[in-house]
Amino acid sequence: MASVTFEGVGKVFADGTRAVDGLDLEVRDGEFMVFVGPSGCGKTTALRMVAGLEDVTEGVIRIGDTVANDVLPRERDIAMVFQNYALYPHMSVADNIAFGLRMRKVPKTQVEERVKEIAGVLRLTELLDRRPRALSGGQRQRVAMGRAIVRNPRVLLMDEPLSNLDAKLRVQMRSEIARIQGEIGATTIYVTHDQVEAMTMGDRVVVLRKGQLQQVDVPQRLYENPKNLFVASFMGSPSMNFVQARLERGEGGLTCLIGGQRLSVPDSVPARRALEEHVGRTLAVGFRSEHVQDAAIATDAPEERRLRGEVFTTELLGSDLLAFVEIEADPVVTAEVMEVAADIDDATAADLREEAARRRAPIVGRFDIRSQARVGQSIEIVVATERLHFFDLETGLAIQAA
Repeated sequence: MASVTFEGVGKVFADGTRAVDGLDLEVRDGEFMVFVGPSGCGKTTALRMVAGLEDVTEGVIRIGDTVANDVLPRERDIAMVFQNYALYPHMSVADNIAFGLRMRKVPKTQVEERVKEIAGVLRLTELLDRRPRALSGGQRQRVAMGRAIVRNPRVLLMDEPLSNLDAKLRVQMRSEIARIQGEIGATTIYVTHDQVEAMTMGDRVVVLRKGQLQQVDVPQRLYENPKNLFVASFMGSPSMNFVQARLERGEGGLTCLIGGQRLSVPDSVPARRALEEHVGRTLAVGFRSEHVQDAAIATDAPEERRLRGEVFTTELLGSDLLAFVEIEADPVVTAEVMEVAADIDDATAADLREEAARRRAPIVGRFDIRSQARVGQSIEIVVATERLHFFDLETGLAIQAA
């Protein structure tokens, strides 16, 4: 196996489009690294440069200790798994898996042993004699993986490998791919636009936007400590709630003035000391849906943690209730937030602009299933103010503890 290192890597296409811009990153030996971001962020281009399918315009890509920029794709000792399975329909599962070894003139007995070993890892042993048309989508994807990993490549590249599967099968295959990668220990770069896949599969996650690296970290730290508005809005489902708030100092300490309402800023907020420099300014305040509750359930919550609004829709999820509440406040409609909204849902960007004009901010709460919140109802919500995030509206950067 080998590490993969990007040193100031850039890619500019012939029409002048800059797809990747100054990428500095090390994928460690044996690591499962996920590249995630909206369409057009450069994640697939970065992957294809590692594979040698795209030339590097600027910088250096190293595979192990070798500069790979001018190394032919077939000489890089990497393997790729694509969105489409690209299996040979006339060949059996065993022959599809063995194809790469046979092309390299590996002795027949070694090929048979290796195919048997890989089939065991991929749970394909009982299917080796079947043709691809007799397999399910998930089985075909495992065969494609088998063909890629059978020759022990130094690096495994995976480009949206689950995009053609239905939702239930995608969930199953996420855990399967993570298990397989853990067993074979291959250095893996996995590209996806799905942040749920990124959160559940990667040892570390790289978030890209417009060809630039926004943040790289383990999934939980990305979720809990986003470095900017883009990462905060992209990572998480539902997306983080944002409102504009003026930070003020009162007798009880710092407060957020949101429209005509206030939330306290307790001392337990990680950025509490750093916020002292921003008193009197209007900031973007963010909080996750799981940190919003129906005040009718959280009856003992103090007034300084409550906001009033009106329910405009609900989604019953069985285990809990997603309640979408409008409050009187200015929503955050920066380029970073709008880019994520437009990528997820074309109508969402227009909705946000309309809400901005009406000075109404949408809040999503993941309510206890006992909540009786109904559409059109006036409601009080309780915010876990110790979990508030603060961002500079001009730079989009998070205000964090030093």
